[in-house]
Amino acid sequence: MSFEKVCALEEIPVGRVAAAEVDGVTIALARTGERELHAVNDTCTHANVSLSEGELSGCTLECWLHGATFDLRTGAPLTPPATVPVAVYPVKLEGDDVLVDVEAPTNKEN
Repeated sequence: MSFEKVCALEEIPVGRVAAAEVDGVTIALARTGERELHAVNDTCTHANVSLSEGELSGCTLECWLHGATFDLRTGAPLTPPATVPVAVYPVKLEGDDVLVDVEAPTNKEN
């Protein structure tokens, strides 16, 4: 695995999502708990818009354009109009640094 530092943990408040670029891949990085983060590809599989601009509710991210929702743990679309999962990337913390590996999506669909 090839983890790259994305940001410091304090840069993303709990309950928020931020866009970041890692090795040429734009990701949506969501902080769902004090030390719990999820990373998915930032592009909605339905409408080709930024998911990081959407609404976060627990481990669900809603696309701002048409309302499709995705499970941040699996990438699975939970509601239409999306039918294709988004790539999910491994995240780890080293101290207060957030690291993501975009080379090894954890869901096989992507």
